[in-house]
Amino acid sequence: MSVNRKGIDVSTWQGDIDWKKVKADGIEFAMLRSSFGKENIEKQTDNKFHKNYKNAKAAGVPVGAYHYSYATTVEDAKKEADFFLSIIKGYQFEYPVAFDIEDASQMNLGKTRITDIIMAFCERVQAAGYYVSVYTNLDWINNRIDMNRVKVFDIWLAQWNDKPTYTGNFGMWQYTSKGVVSGIAGNVDMDIAYLDYPEIIKGAGLNGYTKTSQNCNYEVVAMDKICKEKAQTLVEELKNDGYCCAFLREMKE
Repeated sequence: MSVNRKGIDVSTWQGDIDWKKVKADGIEFAMLRSSFGKENIEKQTDNKFHKNYKNAKAAGVPVGAYHYSYATTVEDAKKEADFFLSIIKGYQFEYPVAFDIEDASQMNLGKTRITDIIMAFCERVQAAGYYVSVYTNLDWINNRIDMNRVKVFDIWLAQWNDKPTYTGNFGMWQYTSKGVVSGIAGNVDMDIAYLDYPEIIKGAGLNGYTKTSQNCNYEVVAMDKICKEKAQTLVEELKNDGYCCAFLREMKE
């Protein structure tokens, strides 16, 4: 499902966006900041989120969402997850819902605590039926996060460079903060998606979508059938050659 799709991520800082112009300028998806923190739904919901969601969808731009974290404890992370879920409830996202961890208040908490915070938020949101991604930068990946634990989730890599140098797996790359896109005043973050997120997410019935059919991977089914048939042939050959053991009898059965 490898693709190469051009996207942006936006928040209140981009002001009012003309999403029809954005679409016409070749933007294929957008990540929308929904919220930050955990306490005040009026003050900590991005004040352009609902408008951006509505207008982007109307213009035919698929969207994801992200939450900017200030959590410094696991308990805070769980509260932020619940807060985030309350804001995005009822919406459908073709792209991931992401946990944005990069705040200065978190950077010196230590690798274990930072990783615990990420896992607490992401596991809670994933359990609610969402495809979760972790947005973070190369310094945090290399020095502040236990990637052996976090790699179970998709990574949205922030590295402002001509090309990414991170050798691990990641599904999206934010490559600059100085993009210029028609319909947006000033600079905007630019992204590339390498996975066919709409197909993955809709196919799995995540992010507000209902799985409409049982997708069948016919290649897997075919290989399974071939392997079983060859195994049975091998059993017969071994029996004819005089081999006999409980293992072979079990395979035969």
